[in-house]
Amino acid sequence: MEANPLERQNRSSHMTTTTQPHPARVGRWAAIVSGIVAAAVAIGVAELLAALGRAVNLLSSNASPLLSLGSSFIDLTPASIVNWAKENLGHFDKPALALGMGVVLLGLSAAVGLLARRAVLYGSILLAVLGAVVVAAIASRSLFVIQDILPTIFGVVAGNAALRALFRAAPLRSPEDGATGGDRRRFLQMAGIGAGAAVASGGLSQLIPTSAAAEASREHAATEASAAAKFDQLPPLPAGVDLKVDGLSPFVTPNGDFYRIDTALVVPKLNADTWELRIFGMVDQEVRINYADLLKRPQIERMVTLTCVSNEIGGDLIGNAKWQGTALADLIREAGPSADADMVMSRSSDGMEIGSPLEVLLDGRDAMLAVAMNGEVLPFEHGFPVRMVVPGLYGYVSATKWVVELEVMRYDQAQAYWTQRGWGAKGPIKTASRIDVPRSFAKLTAGKNAVAGVAWAQHRGISKVEVQVDDSDWAEAKLSTQLTKDTWRQWVYEWDATPGNHNIKVRATDGTGQVQTADVAGVLPDGATGYDSRAVSVS
Repeated sequence: MEANPLERQNRSSHMTTTTQPHPARVGRWAAIVSGIVAAAVAIGVAELLAALGRAVNLLSSNASPLLSLGSSFIDLTPASIVNWAKENLGHFDKPALALGMGVVLLGLSAAVGLLARRAVLYGSILLAVLGAVVVAAIASRSLFVIQDILPTIFGVVAGNAALRALFRAAPLRSPEDGATGGDRRRFLQMAGIGAGAAVASGGLSQLIPTSAAAEASREHAATEASAAAKFDQLPPLPAGVDLKVDGLSPFVTPNGDFYRIDTALVVPKLNADTWELRIFGMVDQEVRINYADLLKRPQIERMVTLTCVSNEIGGDLIGNAKWQGTALADLIREAGPSADADMVMSRSSDGMEIGSPLEVLLDGRDAMLAVAMNGEVLPFEHGFPVRMVVPGLYGYVSATKWVVELEVMRYDQAQAYWTQRGWGAKGPIKTASRIDVPRSFAKLTAGKNAVAGVAWAQHRGISKVEVQVDDSDWAEAKLSTQLTKDTWRQWVYEWDATPGNHNIKVRATDGTGQVQTADVAGVLPDGATGYDSRAVSVS
């Protein structure tokens, strides 16, 4: 029986649909390469323009898309990942973060190319959206000025131009017939040129002296800081503070060896000539002070040991230095803090927020706004031009570097960066001790051997250190002279070693008589506990 006209029409339409060839498209790998190169061009151009703008003082450091994006990446990273990195990576946290951000950017760049494979306009839109995300990140940073977004905008325009040029040159592929057009050699040449231009512009951005003014201001500040009126200068250190045992950490940690833990992907280089500190919030009057005025105030010099909360038992995230600065309590009292306030939220130039207990800053300890370290103006990596130093608190609640704001407020009003991620709000330092000599698994000779290390309980001091070998009774070690209760103390124990394998432990007692706990706990939420130990063999 003959099919009716409508049935013939539907069958004909179906045959036409199923036999119509798919349109030729840029190959998948060519599209991915195009997206990656286009994104690289966008980043390279933006970084170069940002560097040029900073060099002539038209833009802030926020103009760097990678720096601002990285800072926002840190802010938005889930607490579990941040805490894992803080606990396990130590000094390697920033390379790991940069690697993670690079992987994400690589994936998004590939997505730009794959989306453009459907229509170049779609890829251009995604690239523009990513640019908008970067602009939002730039605008969210401290010290932002509106012109900081211009390098990113021009970078996106350049990236879109590169994307379109690459897709015009890319060979097309048809599912039925394979390659159908385009010039593969020309595409590879253009991809190589684009990649080369991205690398060249990015590399050049690193060579432009964007921090020349900051470095010049630091040289000038070195003279000013050394000439500042020191109303309370530290006398020469007594000989007994350093036991001078081979392998034992020196009493004073050199600047170059002092630990550095922060979230800054690139060390901020602030200009002391334009630096200003603002004290505001729950105060009677806002206080603003610049660097020159800060140095005109009475200065103090103090030895203070700083400790990172992520320092594992036996770890090296601790250092002792001589700090020069202005008493922090004096400045806060000038602002007139409210009786209801209980916290000071300090902010660094890169946006880091750290909350400190107001009562601790005002209780008479030598909390200061430091300008010098071990007799030298602060290094950039340790907070130049000004940082906070607060004895007795872990650094994550006190040691703000590159500080630009102090907001007097309440703990129930806001949470600082680390507190939002599950760390304790107030962070008093716990009593701890470390064995420096001998090293783990050392091979010793029977007879007299020095067991030595350091112990600390900032703002309580150390009154006793004891050593235990295997299951023997605890034996008291010799202590160095205690300079102040805010510094660590060295200790040494003369061990008459006998042949065999041995385990050595150490514990300390603080100035209040409290013995270091043997309970083992990790660094989260408020510092590690337990005894440091060394396994050695004696022959």
